Amino acid sequence: MKIYPVILSGGSGTRLWPLSRAVLPKQLLPLVSDRTMLQDTALRLHGRPQMMAPLVVCGNEHRFLVAEQMREIGIAPLGILLEPVGRNTAPAVAAAAHYLRAIDADAVMLVLPADHVIENVDAFYAAIEHAGAMVDGGALATFGIVPTAPETGYGYIQSGKPAAAAQCYSVDRFVEKPDRATAEGFVAAGNYYWNSGMFLFRADSYLKELQEYAPAIASATEAAVSKDYRDLDFCRLDEASFTSCPSDSIDYAVMEHTRHAIVVPADIGWNDVGSWSALWEVQPQDAQGNATRGDVYLDDVSGSLVRAESRIVAVVGVKDVVVVETNDAVLVCHKDQVQRVKNIVEHLKTKQRTEHLHHTKVYRPWGCYEGIDIGERFQVKRITVNPGGKLSLQMHHHRAEHWIVVSGTARVTCGDQVTLLTENESTYIPIGTTHRLENPGKLPLHLIEVQSGSYLGEDDIVRLEDVYQRA
Repeated sequence: MKIYPVILSGGSGTRLWPLSRAVLPKQLLPLVSDRTMLQDTALRLHGRPQMMAPLVVCGNEHRFLVAEQMREIGIAPLGILLEPVGRNTAPAVAAAAHYLRAIDADAVMLVLPADHVIENVDAFYAAIEHAGAMVDGGALATFGIVPTAPETGYGYIQSGKPAAAAQCYSVDRFVEKPDRATAEGFVAAGNYYWNSGMFLFRADSYLKELQEYAPAIASATEAAVSKDYRDLDFCRLDEASFTSCPSDSIDYAVMEHTRHAIVVPADIGWNDVGSWSALWEVQPQDAQGNATRGDVYLDDVSGSLVRAESRIVAVVGVKDVVVVETNDAVLVCHKDQVQRVKNIVEHLKTKQRTEHLHHTKVYRPWGCYEGIDIGERFQVKRITVNPGGKLSLQMHHHRAEHWIVVSGTARVTCGDQVTLLTENESTYIPIGTTHRLENPGKLPLHLIEVQSGSYLGEDDIVRLEDVYQRA
């Protein structure tokens, strides 16, 4: 049996603000280890028997980061499917199922969110093997996490009679997030499990059930895949077809209705890292129960998570708090109140601010740039261009630019002239002049850009030509 991991890498980046943002959600961040959560998910089963190359499903705005992060860990994905809009998990999985079935009529899908922690990978693989014994018969397997506490933030699955394979059970029902007393009863009963959102089934089995219970999703996603097209290393789903698809979760659309659902109990050290307090739980802690990262000073602090991204953070005389510092924002809250972080994001949206959308450091397919200073009619950025990276051939209507090379080699197109610049050399790009920046070297190119003009917004870019097909 060939198993195709399908990694769902969507997400809006609200619950772990200010570190997680809309254009850089938690699955693309190194939260738990030195690798990002997407990378950890891809590596988790890489090289295991039966496991094929992963298929990643993500949004268009994250495509280059996803591709680069997979390249960094040496895994060539089977494909990267781009969702034109977010439509929840049922359509995302359906698109992956249509895509896989065209490659392998007998494809078995292992559906994995990109942002989960699994500490005991061997136990997880054993659970996959148990589920695998059932899927050829049409079963749709979900992995139920053996609860360690009466959590009220998770949905639950009630198991029923034993199924034909070992460690597999029928599903009696799915239960929404319960109150505390109900959750305590579930844990005491012994046959309730946290709903992990991870699944194993044949692609054709899922599509058959989807056609029965959510035919509009089945038909819209089939059309989106049949009309897809290649864009560099990506597969773009047809925008009109996918946008017309109803939005629904896989549980609501299929799993709560199908007669073929089974649950496999999994005691695997699982955590969905759905809040700052959840991240604190899976981080190494000192003798006082503190989890820290970055340049942190603590004095009489206990049970806290403190994370510094750009400067020293000093915390004195408190307990059970979360302190997270980034270049442009600082969060301080009690661990019991971390669910209210989403209110901050809503406030930022209402005020039409940008701190919920992106960091001061913005990633592009050619590298990244970071805002250093901004004022009346000027802006200063630090730009990094990866070896071989090439910005679009472009022009600006409202600003001129000065480029100063800090290190590396820059090939600069300015009008009809092409010049090479090295360390401590500079150039000037007048308003309205066609220009391009490239890194022809083998080392990263670092430069300082000083913009001046009446309007300095990122939308004042007219792309004339672009190797990343953004023009």
